[in-house]
Amino acid sequence: MKHMLGHPRARLVALCTLVLAIPLGARALLGWSAPLGYLSDLAVGSLLVLLLQRRAWWLALPLLLAWGGLWVASAELVSAVGRLPNPSDLHYLFDPQFMENSTGGALSHPWLPGLLVAGLAAWLGSCWLSRGQRRAGLSGKAWALPLVLLAAHWGSQQLVPSDADQWRQYNLPHQLLSAASGELQHRAQVLVSGEATVKPLPTAGLTQADLAGQRLLKGAGNARNLLLITVEGIPGAYIRANRQALGSRFDQELMPRLSHWAERGMNTPDYVLHTHQTIRGLYAMLCGDYDKLANGTPKGVELLTQDVRNQACLPAQLRQAGFTTHYLQGAGLRFMAKDRIMPHIGFESVHGLEWFNNTNYLEFPWGKDDRAFFEGALGYVGELRKQKQPWMLTLLTVGTHQPYSAPDEYLQRYDTAKQAAVAYLDDALGDFLDNLERQGVLKDTLVVVTSDESHGIDGVRLASSWGFNLTLAPDQAQLPTLKRGTYGHIDLATSLLDYFALPIPTALGGRSLYRDYDSGREMISFTNGVLRYHDGQGTFSECDFQQRCRRYASEGFIADQARYLGRGDSSLGPQLNLLANTLDQSLLQTPLNLRYQFGGPSPIALHERIRDDWADNLIGAQYLEMPEGSRTKVRVKVRALDPQHEAYIRLKAKQFEQDVQLGLPDEVLVTADQPMEMEFDFDNPFERKAFSFHLLGYGGGEVEVSDFSVITALPGEEDSSEEHPIAHSG
Repeated sequence: MKHMLGHPRARLVALCTLVLAIPLGARALLGWSAPLGYLSDLAVGSLLVLLLQRRAWWLALPLLLAWGGLWVASAELVSAVGRLPNPSDLHYLFDPQFMENSTGGALSHPWLPGLLVAGLAAWLGSCWLSRGQRRAGLSGKAWALPLVLLAAHWGSQQLVPSDADQWRQYNLPHQLLSAASGELQHRAQVLVSGEATVKPLPTAGLTQADLAGQRLLKGAGNARNLLLITVEGIPGAYIRANRQALGSRFDQELMPRLSHWAERGMNTPDYVLHTHQTIRGLYAMLCGDYDKLANGTPKGVELLTQDVRNQACLPAQLRQAGFTTHYLQGAGLRFMAKDRIMPHIGFESVHGLEWFNNTNYLEFPWGKDDRAFFEGALGYVGELRKQKQPWMLTLLTVGTHQPYSAPDEYLQRYDTAKQAAVAYLDDALGDFLDNLERQGVLKDTLVVVTSDESHGIDGVRLASSWGFNLTLAPDQAQLPTLKRGTYGHIDLATSLLDYFALPIPTALGGRSLYRDYDSGREMISFTNGVLRYHDGQGTFSECDFQQRCRRYASEGFIADQARYLGRGDSSLGPQLNLLANTLDQSLLQTPLNLRYQFGGPSPIALHERIRDDWADNLIGAQYLEMPEGSRTKVRVKVRALDPQHEAYIRLKAKQFEQDVQLGLPDEVLVTADQPMEMEFDFDNPFERKAFSFHLLGYGGGEVEVSDFSVITALPGEEDSSEEHPIAHSG
């Protein structure tokens, strides 16, 4: 072996094995086999060989480590949520604290990093043993190979665009390179022709409420209360009735009990989820508006700056109608500012992990496992039934978020932890619904079961946008078992107000699930980096990260198959992108003069030590946008509430989950008599996205973060807050 590794060509062979043979084998083992994918691996691998063949090992090693990390990140994210990482995910995935929570300390494909490490070790060994020898290399003509392979891949995509999943067509470095080149090409076109040459599409069909359909119920529904159950990440394909109605070839029966309930209620097969991320899904379903159809500050956070649009959201409307409104989730509330957003949109009682006093059946890093969560939620419903007022309760589970924990008996029955976690949720939710029926809750309560987002299914068309909506109503006999037509989270708030025959605010969009319509409707979504749009007249379009669009003949949005009509013309991608940008600005016409308040009077308990930046974040200032040329001013005030404890406070800033140095102190001692008061500002010479503040503390006891203001404005205008007070969300 030593003799072989010391051979003059051993280093080149080891490098080819690492960057060519291993990726091709890994693609086959992962089940990602597709001609374009293998072509992409060959192109990137041959390019790496040519770049690194004669480089010193210490120059080549960092690039190979980054390349290997991209492979592992791709495999893990595709396994977890069915999509390739995007640029904002890359930093997210390489954050060790986040990955520890998300994977539970174990990777879905542990053999892949093992294989890559073995290949890397063999290459390093060959470098060491062949030191001092003349390095064998390839001729300059070999550079034509990766160029030909990349050109062939590009040409194939131009001539016969594929609708296969991106990870089947690209490896991640190639996809990122293509996205960057596509963005440069688009900017060049804008500079040459001007953005004004793109004819904007009308938005009325997407944003205005449509109540022109025929009512399914005679007057208001018979339900007195509303129970909205939101399960984490579940795609519509898991419901048998959905698969049968749309002719899906997906045949795994992972949720038989929920599928049985779907046969008893009204189920909507063609139900669209518009984006990824829980807070965005909750905003769309509760506030009747599309969240950002791209990466950016979630609209729920933007809503904190307004005291009018939030009053149109479903909880606020039901509260005005005399309901008591309640929100309960199985995780902590502060991440993504749900502790601020939920009260701001009308929930008078908002609870997270701290509310539960029952023990978990599983150790789960994000919060309550699903069985423990629904047992606690059943007690919450029991308390609500004792009151005289009608009530609304929204539940959010977290158990089917990666790392997909499940008991051993489930893990032994299923091939993957993800499948086992879904089955565990199915039994927990099935028991919960059975108990609701046994206690008579279904006789006077409208129960709607849906999901916040879809974690996708490998090989199932549009699975990342495919949601579900199940209605269990006291007046079920008047409702169909299958609700025909295209619907989505944009419709939920309008539908539920329509069920109770309450007025629909003009700010809400969507159709009512409790009406029949004799015409199609427009629908849009942005998942897995693909923008999808149905014109309501039989044509479905989807545009990739390079604004290359494909058109299909499709009666509805979600379909197992659709007839390919050809590529869209050069204006279609910019048109749909402009449409998405217009919808993204529904709350803020300009990103300047943003004034957020993430502080409040609620006491926050500290741990004895900081476990990680995610679980222990004391405020919800995540994923903010800051325009180029602006200045951001931050004010912080923290004081300890317990004289017996000293609190130690840290403030970190991150962009795309990487630390941003702002010259902040490493740690500040805070007592009841000596609060921390901090004020600083910084310039934004370039546009900042996914910018997050992490306020961390330890020492025991409780603290109050009475002020955490983030003001972004043009230089010189930050101090106008006296004229324009910062909105409080409590």
